Amino acid sequence: MTSSSERFARAVALIDAANAADPNQEHNDDGQLQAKELLYGQRMSAMLERYAAEADEAVRLAVRAQHVQRWKIPRSDFPMDRAGYHRWRTSLYRFHAELAAGLTLQAGYDAALAARVAAAVGKKALRSNPDSQLVEDVAGLVFIEHYMAPFAAQKADYSEDKWLDIIAKTWQKLSPRAHEFVLGGGIRLPEHLVPLILKAVGAAH
Repeated sequence: MTSSSERFARAVALIDAANAADPNQEHNDDGQLQAKELLYGQRMSAMLERYAAEADEAVRLAVRAQHVQRWKIPRSDFPMDRAGYHRWRTSLYRFHAELAAGLTLQAGYDAALAARVAAAVGKKALRSNPDSQLVEDVAGLVFIEHYMAPFAAQKADYSEDKWLDIIAKTWQKLSPRAHEFVLGGGIRLPEHLVPLILKAVGAAH
């Protein structure tokens, strides 16, 4: 094992250890209960391997740390309105970015790479920073494949127009490469939502 791969493994282990403390649990694809954000990080890394296997270590670490210790800043700590939602998201981006950078430095990476990880996790310059866009792509793909169906089950009272808007907004955050990946069968779409997804995608173009 090279020193670079040892350092990468150490950084991943630090991120996973941070996420393993999540008190919330979720069933993985094998039906086993697992810490929610630990499972999310693993799904993000697995999707990156399928979508952009050429990604370098900074992006791989940013993807793994996308939701690091998210439970520490719950939505309920902010007003339940649109302004409160945006404050929550901004606080999360800053928290995740700072924690991810700190863990990256702790693993032995230099400040320049830690800054790249922080920028990508914090979604800085989304349209002009390839790292940020790649993290956004992977997050969107993971949401569609793993979390859209459970979210739909929780929001069964949503109208079709509301769902079309949600899906269209998710689609608009993705790059053309991610669009091609989805439409080319790169991910498993929730079967019962396929007609709605295709309708929303068509409306977004």
